[in-house]
Amino acid sequence: MGAYILRRLLLVIPTLLGIMVINFALTQFVPGGPVEQVIANMEGRGNVLEGITGGTGDNPAGMNDDLMRNSNPTSGVTGKNYIGARGLPPEFIEQLEREFGFDKPPLERFASMMWNYIRFDFGNSYFRSISVVDLMLEKMPVSITLGLWATLISYAVSIPLGIRKAVRDGTPFDSWTSGAIIAAYAIPGFLFGIVLLVLFAGGSYWRIFPLRGLTSDGWEQMSLWGKAVDYLWHIALPVIASTISSFATLTLLTKNSFLEEVRKQYVMTARAKGLSEHRVLYGHVFRNAMLIVIASFPSVFVGVFFGGSVIIETIFSLDGLGRLGLEAALQRDYPVIFGTLFFFGLIGLLMGILSDLMYIWIDPRIDFGTRG
Repeated sequence: MGAYILRRLLLVIPTLLGIMVINFALTQFVPGGPVEQVIANMEGRGNVLEGITGGTGDNPAGMNDDLMRNSNPTSGVTGKNYIGARGLPPEFIEQLEREFGFDKPPLERFASMMWNYIRFDFGNSYFRSISVVDLMLEKMPVSITLGLWATLISYAVSIPLGIRKAVRDGTPFDSWTSGAIIAAYAIPGFLFGIVLLVLFAGGSYWRIFPLRGLTSDGWEQMSLWGKAVDYLWHIALPVIASTISSFATLTLLTKNSFLEEVRKQYVMTARAKGLSEHRVLYGHVFRNAMLIVIASFPSVFVGVFFGGSVIIETIFSLDGLGRLGLEAALQRDYPVIFGTLFFFGLIGLLMGILSDLMYIWIDPRIDFGTRG
């Protein structure tokens, strides 16, 4: 088993390197890099993309043809002739290049970045006076809150429901619950979140829940009970929106796993001994049937943590990691983009190894080290 874990850990290195190489290469062809963002802000255009797409005809943003021909998309910037850089001293542009590191070849920049990332030195944000690590730590509680609550609620509802559906397989209860969870699965989380805001957050009907944020004003002065109630009051709608589509897969997985185990010989033997149905299901079937469901908890949590957080956090104005990543992408804040990508890619790969270890913990008979 130790050899298997070592192989999996060693496999993390090329996998993570491949993720970083692909994303770094893609950014080299994206227009509107950090230097252009600074220039756009100095000109009062706010976002460089407005300047690039805001023109008319064949010459966007009103740039002359020579300037457009000299544009070079490498590193997401445009060489010495940046769009919108007319009137700015060349020395200033060169200083910006040096500060952002674009005076070096892409390969050298990538190698330097990976060397720093191996030591977990993610640098500082281009546009904020804070390190990437501090920025992630500041935003992480919001995303962890969404991911953890959504995962726990999903398991708390899906496992009992899946067991009940397996016991009553083929009955009307099984049919209508399947229809309900599949319909919920088909509803996009962001659309359901908007509906919740309109109905229950003062959009057009009832103002039962707050519109944004995780806490109310004056939260620090509340009692412990008041803080807990206020927190749950704020997190209710985002968690519901994040969870609505996660019931179907887990419920049907639980049901099918139970049905497969119920048909096995040891269950028939247990029933023949006169054991009650409850004892058969929860004393014999449950442990084997729940193997794949419980062991997949880390991967499910990571999926919820990363998958829906961007849109949900944006809709409910939550200042979490998903929203941070979106803003960093729009601003071309490369240290934040690549720092979070490296960190979460590493976490995702390690969670895959943790899932395998949970299989072994639940059922010691499994030995991945003997495969192949």
